[in-house]
Parts: sequence; structure tokens; C-alpha cells
Amino acid sequence: MPEGDSIFRTATRLHQALAGDELVVADLRVPALATSDLAGRRVLEVASRGKHLLTRLDGGLTLHTHLRMDGRWTVYPAGERWTGGPGWQIRAVLGTARNTAVGYRLPVMDLLPTADEASVVGHLGPDLLGPDWDAEEALRRLTADPSRPLALALLDQRNLAGVGNVYANELSFLARVPPWRPIGEVPRPEKVVDTAHRLLTVNRLRHGHVTTGDSHPDRRNWVYGRARQPCRRCGARIRTSSLGTPPQDRVVYWCPACQPEP
Repeated sequence: MPEGDSIFRTATRLHQALAGDELVVADLRVPALATSDLAGRRVLEVASRGKHLLTRLDGGLTLHTHLRMDGRWTVYPAGERWTGGPGWQIRAVLGTARNTAVGYRLPVMDLLPTADEASVVGHLGPDLLGPDWDAEEALRRLTADPSRPLALALLDQRNLAGVGNVYANELSFLARVPPWRPIGEVPRPEKVVDTAHRLLTVNRLRHGHVTTGDSHPDRRNWVYGRARQPCRRCGARIRTSSLGTPPQDRVVYWCPACQPEP
């Protein structure tokens, strides 16, 4: 599932392509919305909320989408051939005189009054990249259950919105604790919150979820995706396992030397 910084970039790209223009094509290819007529409405803005995308239209309507694992929005100049996948994977087409945004494999799509957006995103915690960011509230939510493993607490979007599996593993490494350490036993959890905010902010307009400070494709992360490779800090072999209960379990990576048990 994309991290919050990836969704922020998608929202930025869609906003630049569509905002301020009138829809000349609006094709929602899911049964519940197939008869919806949005053509002629102006796109006011496209915003991200955690891992959710909100396309706001005049007349008080919002198109809500969530990419989950496989979804993607691709922007094409008007008239350009679409190359993002076969036609049967297209779930939404939003076109203006300048650009066309095509949504492929979108597993979640809702059309609702803008005033009712809380029904789909109101459960989220403070957005790491949003105007509502509140570090104190995020920390309060994150530590509300002291027995919960750090990585799972970070991944719970009700605590703070935007952290995915890459950052959950990297933040555990940077905190020098294994991903399963109970949040109540993590030294200075407020520093974890601050680091999460800084990392997503720095990475919001670039690819790669860089946590090491090195944007080279082979050196972006400390532990994530590096099972059996040497730790960049100490040289020990990175280990991997799963955390949580199927089907919601997550793959975790850690360095046994840099992230020791008590």
C-alpha cells in the first residue's frame, strides 16, 4: 500500500492537471456510480488525507478514492494515448480540455457530498502532511495502548495518518528498537512522531521514501526490503519476519545488533 508521501504526490499531480477546469469527460466505471453525471462540473481541488484522495467539485460533491495495493491515477495530456494498463482495469476517467486523469484498478471509489467527507476520512488521526497535523494529539493516540507493538501502532491510521510499512520499519530502526517492541517501552516516543513527520515532509515531492539521506536507489533505506543484507550501520545481517495476525500481518525487517531486545 502506498505511503502517505506517495499519495500526497498523486494529489499534487492531479490538482495541477485538473483544478480550475471544467470536466468535459467524467466516466465512473463501477456499478454504483455508472449513471453519475459529473460533466460540466469544475474541479475545485484534489487533496490527500492520509492515504485517501479527495477530488472536490463545484456543486458540493467529492469523489473519494483509495489506491490500496494496486490502484493508480495516471495523467495524460488531452488526446494522448492511455498506456497505464488494459481498458478493463480502468475505473474512472476525469477529463478536461487540457488533461485526462485515468484511475486504474481503483478498489475504493465513492461519490458523496463534500460536507460528508468525514464519513470516509473522519476516523483518521492527524495527517502527517496535512494542515491538521498535531504532534501532541498523534503522540496521545499512538501511546494510548502501551502494549501495542511499535510498528503496528504506527501503521494504524487512526493514530497518525500516512505511515506505511516502509516507514514503520525504518522508524523502528531509527528508534533502535525492534518493530514488535511495545510502544510503552519505546524510549522517547515523541521523537518517533517527530521523525515520522520530518521524513514524510522531506520525501513528499520525491520518490523513494529516503530515510538514510542517500537518494541512490540502492541506498535509500536502512532495513526495509534488505533481508539477509548487511546492516549499513554495523554490518550485521538484516532479518525479516511477520508481525500481527493474518490476513492483517505485516512483513518486518530489523537489525538484531542495532535493534536489540532488552
